[in-house]
Order: sequence, then structure tokens, then C-alpha cells
Amino acid sequence: MKKTCIAFQIILLVWFFLDMIGIYFGDKCLVTQSYKEDGLFFLIYLITIILFIIKDKIGKWIVAVWTSIWFVIQFLCHEWYTIFNGGIMGSLEGKIKYFSETVQWIKIEGKYIPDIYHTVLHILLLLVIITTFMFIKKTGNKEQ
Repeated sequence: MKKTCIAFQIILLVWFFLDMIGIYFGDKCLVTQSYKEDGLFFLIYLITIILFIIKDKIGKWIVAVWTSIWFVIQFLCHEWYTIFNGGIMGSLEGKIKYFSETVQWIKIEGKYIPDIYHTVLHILLLLVIITTFMFIKKTGNKEQ
């Protein structure tokens, strides 16, 4: 189970690294280079993975808490706008305009739909959270 957790954590780290460097396809982008905005999140996540690998007793909890907080933030920044047509992170129109040059699954006029990069990011976050809590449950039973 620990290997599965680490595998998903590394996949998420690699995917998140794309945010640090930016990936462009002509006039469209998968994700813009955002190390100035997201670099601290990247470093914190990298440290949580290292802690999980070397000290899984405490590292599992740090990964679980950090990725859960990260997912909530992502949900408020993306899915909330899709569900409620607005949010606390700026206007709906601003959100649509900001992500207009990214690679999209689908475009609906006047509706914000998370782009491909963020959809995959959110799925990977959920996989890390789920596998980490499964690992916590499995190792918690052995510690009792």
C-alpha cells in the first residue's frame, strides 16, 4: 500500500511540476508557468512526500492534511465556479477570460469549466488523498 501511495504522490508531483515550467502548444497552453505563484505549494508538497518516504508514521498524516487542504483550495478556485457560476476568487467572467487560452475539454459560453490540466490535477489530488487515508487505516490497525 505504501508503494501505491508513493506512486500516486510522485505522479501528482510530476504533474504539478508542469505548473512550474509551463507547457504550451502553439497559441494554447496546458498550464502557464506559475512558479512565482505556486512554487511554495510545490516545495511544501515535495517536503511532505520526502517525509512520507523516510518517516511514514508522521509523513502519512502530513501528506493527508496538506493534500486535503490543497484540494479544498482547488475546489473553491475551480469547481465552485462551475457549480455556482461565481466564487470568492474573482468574477466568473475573469475566471473564464484567464483560462481562455488553456486546453479545454469543452467550452460553454458564459460557463467556467476547469481545463484539462486542472481536471487531471484534481483527480490526482483525490487519488493521493484516498490512497493515503487507506494507508493510514491499514497501518493504524497494525499499530493498535
